[in-house]
This record gives sequence, C-alpha cells and structure tokens, in this order.
Amino acid sequence: METVFPFFVLLLIGMALQHIHIFPAETDKTLNLYVIYVALPALILQQVPKLNFSGNILAPFIMPWLVLVFSALSVLLLCKVMRWSRETTGSLLLMVPLGNTSFLGIPMVERFFGSTGVPYAILYDQFGTFLALSSYGSLILALYGSGIKPTPLAVVKKIILFPPFIALVAALYLHGVTLPIWLHTLFAMTAKSMVPVVMVAIGFQMRLLMPRDELIPLTAALTLRLLITPVVFLSACKMLHFSAPAVQVSLLETAMPPMVTAGALASIAGLKPRLSSALAAYGILASFFTLPLIHSWL
Repeated sequence: METVFPFFVLLLIGMALQHIHIFPAETDKTLNLYVIYVALPALILQQVPKLNFSGNILAPFIMPWLVLVFSALSVLLLCKVMRWSRETTGSLLLMVPLGNTSFLGIPMVERFFGSTGVPYAILYDQFGTFLALSSYGSLILALYGSGIKPTPLAVVKKIILFPPFIALVAALYLHGVTLPIWLHTLFAMTAKSMVPVVMVAIGFQMRLLMPRDELIPLTAALTLRLLITPVVFLSACKMLHFSAPAVQVSLLETAMPPMVTAGALASIAGLKPRLSSALAAYGILASFFTLPLIHSWL
C-alpha cells in the first residue's frame, strides 16, 4: 500500500479541487490535454530509445489483444447470463477490455518496476490499448452507441495524428541515436510532470454516486477487470515459464482499472453514463488495493 499511497493522496487533492470554485469546470480536460500533447510524448521520447529489442519484447504487443479477446467474450457471456440490457452490455464491452494503461498504467509501472519498465508499458499502451480503443472501441460505439458512427478513414487519421503515437514513431526512429544533453534534460524534466498532473486530473473528474440497480454490473465488471483477467494471464505465464521483465510489466498492465477515456466515450454515446463513469472512478480507487496484490504474485 505504501507504494501507491502518493498516488492516492494526489487523487484526493484532485477530488478536493472540485469544491474550490476558482478552478474552472474544464480543469481536468485542460490537464489531460497537457499530458497528451506534452508530458506523455516527452516520456516516450525519453524512455523508448533505451529499449533492448529481443524476443521477450513481443509480450507488450501480443498480451493486450489477448486480454481484449478474453475480456470481451467474458463480458458477452456474463451479460447474456444476467440478461442485462443492450446499453449495459455496450458499456461493459467498452470499459472492461480497455484498461487505463497510459494515464495510470505508466506511472504505476514506474512505481513498481522503476524506469526500466516504462518502455514496455509504453509499447503495451500504444500498440495495444490505444490501437484497441481506436479500432475495437470505435466498433463497439458504432454497434451499441447512439452517436456519430466513425468511418475507417477517421479511425486511421486519429491514430496517425495522436501526439503520443507520433512521439513513439519518432522515438523508434531515434533508437541508438545520441541526442544532445540539453534535450535529454528537457525530456526528463517534462516527463516527471506527468504523474502529479495525471492523478490530479483523474481526481478532479471523479464522480462516485450511482443508482443501486447498477451496483451488480459495477462489481462484476471490476472483479473481471481487476482480478480475474490478470490472474488468468498470470497463471498462464507461470505455466509457460514466461517471466521476462517485459512479460511482468505486461501482466501488471492487464490489472489496470477501466480507461477514463473509454468511460467518457461511453457516456457520450449513451451507454449507461453513470455506470461507465463509476467503473472508471471506482476502478481507480479499487486498483490502489488490487495492484499491489497482483504485483506480489508476479
């Protein structure tokens, strides 16, 4: 618990700032934009060029897609058995397979594994979760949502123009290139701002109230996301004797709570807005207890 306590404090600070009216209502969105356009690209440019490419590095590319398939099939089975509504099914199909592997995942990986684990977390997020949000997420929104249906061209454009993805391509191109010391210092200084900004932003946007009839879907979805899925993949990796650092980082990423961005998209699309928002909010709070547990089992 001591490992994640600073994150919890920053989260509480963000929640407290909701009640200080000198902060605009859009403060969380502004902070998120800073992370997307400045801090996260700087972190990527700082860490990814340090990667040592080997066969073990395949884990961050493959595991997020296996998690998506497992989670989506589990959600479909659960919703069919429980006879939940189409809106609830759509919400859970978006929220359970897509984890908060960037805003929360990368800081948590750095906390548990140090800076050496960060490049693997970035690969997991950008080549896994982000691409899944753009492709699989768009499909779920098109099938279950009530908003505008995205075209394939719009999805591809969104991926190509996403600032962290541009930074990732640049970082891979710069692998092995010696950069000026001042540039390394700039990337390091900017990257360090990511964790406090992210946690305050998440806390600022958290809303915890929800109706009682959605407590069962909430509990079931979080149990599947935070415990069942990581335990299944952790057990499989242990049986196959996979224990490289890239595998361990990927396993911790499978245990991240539902993605905040996915919750926002689900709400916009009319997919149980209160449930979707609560999954992101309560998931983050629960993860402060489940992540140390999953890490201790690695």
